Amino acid sequence: MNDFEQEIKKLVIKTLNLEDITPEEIDSEERLFVDGLGLDSIDALELGVAIQKTYGIKINAKNEDLKEHFASVRSLASFIRSERKELGA
Repeated sequence: MNDFEQEIKKLVIKTLNLEDITPEEIDSEERLFVDGLGLDSIDALELGVAIQKTYGIKINAKNEDLKEHFASVRSLASFIRSERKELGA
């Protein structure tokens, strides 16, 4: 398992207080919202704020691809990596 994806899984669990789930139980390709992990729009907001604080990136709510970026742990990890590269981090 990718270490960065593992880190994202831990962030999701901590941020959203998902105490009954472990990082190992979240498949990196599993959908995070609705079906899959079952997160909702409030969870998306909380997760977005946590990602911005943790990784020092800006998330533009008007980004047309945002839904795709937040689709799974793997896509979220890829999005964060690319945003950090743009910042030179």
